[in-house]
Amino acid sequence: MAFTNLTTDHAASAPARLRQIVEGIRNMLKQRSEYRRTYRALQSLTDRELADIGLRRCDIASVARCNASGR
Repeated sequence: MAFTNLTTDHAASAPARLRQIVEGIRNMLKQRSEYRRTYRALQSLTDRELADIGLRRCDIASVARCNASGR
């Protein structure tokens, strides 16, 4: 029989946790904004312009997602 010990970090206060939540939301909104900006910019290009940079129209969402996440 196996036992697990669950510990909680009580040192993190409620205000600190709230700051972490707010920072997480800010980061998510920043990434979403970057995704949308990149997506719109690539979507506005013609198929010929996309081909010149080695992309197809079906690649736009993936490229925008990678750009927004920093990968």
